[in-house]
Amino acid sequence: MDPPLQRGRRRLVQAVAASLGLSSLGWAHGLVWAQTAWPSRPVRLLVGFPPGSSPDLMARTIAEPLAQALGQPVVVENRPGAGGNVAADAVARADDGHTLGLLINGNMTIAKILNPATPYDPLTDLAPVSLLATSPLVLTAGAQVPGDAAAILAAGRAAGARWNYGSPGVGTVAHIGMEMFKGAAGWQAVHVPYPGNPQVINAMMQGDVQVALLPPGLAMPQVQAGKLKAVGLTSAGRSALVPQVASLAELGLSGFQMEIWNAVAAPARMNPKHIQRVSAALAEIVRRPEIRDKIFALGWQVAGTSAEGLANRVRVDTARMRDVIERHNIRPQ
Repeated sequence: MDPPLQRGRRRLVQAVAASLGLSSLGWAHGLVWAQTAWPSRPVRLLVGFPPGSSPDLMARTIAEPLAQALGQPVVVENRPGAGGNVAADAVARADDGHTLGLLINGNMTIAKILNPATPYDPLTDLAPVSLLATSPLVLTAGAQVPGDAAAILAAGRAAGARWNYGSPGVGTVAHIGMEMFKGAAGWQAVHVPYPGNPQVINAMMQGDVQVALLPPGLAMPQVQAGKLKAVGLTSAGRSALVPQVASLAELGLSGFQMEIWNAVAAPARMNPKHIQRVSAALAEIVRRPEIRDKIFALGWQVAGTSAEGLANRVRVDTARMRDVIERHNIRPQ
């Protein structure tokens, strides 16, 4: 609350107390605290994807323990659309002081860069709260692509190689990540967009595309069934999610790193003290063994950063992906 307004309300409450014969300043201060305590009603947690999606499951994993920490219900609301940007815009516009969003990295970094018509600006309209969890992607090849990981990487950069790669759409993290990979690996593969990852997987199996970046939870069952090959991870080192797969950095792409992530954000106008309270609560919640195990089972590694930690991650990832988007003039279809 604005300090002059708070002082004025305190004086009013004290005057009322005096008129009622209640001389205790403690009573008056207690009433002011009750009127200004936060949260004072249920907190909305907006999710930009439908029920059962990975972000939705993450939101429902943290909702109850966050409600216990805040002393008010945390209600998960699904607002699917535009790759999560519909929910992100609703968070940016919220002025009730009780709205948060569980967003993916694209919503908090490249949304406006990728599409200037996006109605909100992630860097000015959203306040970082906490980076909840991260995951690498798996560079995956069709089973018919010959050779091991090293041979596949070499074949892709060979003179005259005519490879295609799939993604679940223009401007997705898998698309931008493959363009980053191509630059690092010296590949010339052509992008073929699909409606979603299931179609990308089918295209690899049929030989229509040779490679794609996939979340571990989608890639590894197909790898274990012998239908796809895991070439390498986009993390800087090996991941506990898929410890048997080497990172692309280990395979010679020094410094290459890209992850997908889930985070909580607030409207930029939200009281910073309230943001810090939620941030501290989330950092503690996701580190609880039972919550950490649930998140791991969903295919994510816990991060649980401070608001400042998420802000730093947003800045770094925005700069890296902005370069790729502008250099290749990537625009959503």
